[in-house]
Amino acid sequence: MELTFKNPAEETRQAMCDASLEMGNRPRTKEYRESAEESIEKITGHDHARVLSSGNAAIMAAMANIEGPVMIPDQGGWSGFRKMAEFLGRTVLYLPTSEGVVDEEILEEQLKQKKPDALFITSFAGYMAEQPVKAIFEICEDQGVLLVEDASGSVGDPEGNLANGDHSHVLVASTGSPKVVNVGNGGFISTSDPQKFQDTGFLLKTLQASPVTCAGLREEIKKAPLNLVKTIDACKFIKKELKTCLHPDKRGINVTVPVDEPKKIGRTLRQALNVKGGGMITTCPRYDRIKQPAVCLEIKNLDINCLSRDNLQEIVATVHRVTGQV
Repeated sequence: MELTFKNPAEETRQAMCDASLEMGNRPRTKEYRESAEESIEKITGHDHARVLSSGNAAIMAAMANIEGPVMIPDQGGWSGFRKMAEFLGRTVLYLPTSEGVVDEEILEEQLKQKKPDALFITSFAGYMAEQPVKAIFEICEDQGVLLVEDASGSVGDPEGNLANGDHSHVLVASTGSPKVVNVGNGGFISTSDPQKFQDTGFLLKTLQASPVTCAGLREEIKKAPLNLVKTIDACKFIKKELKTCLHPDKRGINVTVPVDEPKKIGRTLRQALNVKGGGMITTCPRYDRIKQPAVCLEIKNLDINCLSRDNLQEIVATVHRVTGQV
């Protein structure tokens, strides 16, 4: 079995090389930026987009003009939500979830009770389970709460459930490695409300990405739907074959397996599942995944060309052997 860490596509790398040779050419710089932003608008359905230096820069831009409390999931979100809120002096409220997944009734009750200005969620709870984003958006709309969806793991969803501008007021994403739009650095923010960009214009300019990143994003975003589908399908296969995992019936881009000794089992799995150029094992408890002892198989980290049935079956067999699942 040969597993390979995800890298930007050859076309993406070539586009970034070409753009680096154009540094200082203002017309070309503008072209790279505008075409990248148009590609984001097209895939998200939002009317406005900006390419920024990182996913956390996008979160900062989204949070900068929010004055009141922000709500985030109690687990399975992104730690950058909390860190950025603390940096900006915003009050953080925690939404109780079911192993990271938002319950609609609890959400409605919590919004009425705690009255946050905004809710920040990730498309996939802990990358392992699809959030009911459309239902969440409708509840937020009714309550006058801004919904910000971190779509780092879901750009290009062919089902239109995730990273869909019709279901989120604001979308943010990282395009660093090894995200679905895998440029190696950068991020973006999109919205259909022009006021959000007008209110943070100086910050957006300060946080903007280089033309090289824009050139790469323009190419790599074309690969996002296929990358996402192949990764979701691989996780679906693994979830079906494993004896125990969290959220077995939900779409996701990693697979989380509860275990009693996550550090020990994680070390053994890292040795057994050797990934050329990177890794694919995360241990829990941790906020970004799940707050219980577990190991995560980060299938999202792998190049889709190595997600063959034979490799996936060997991954399953390895997990069964190491964790003692029978």
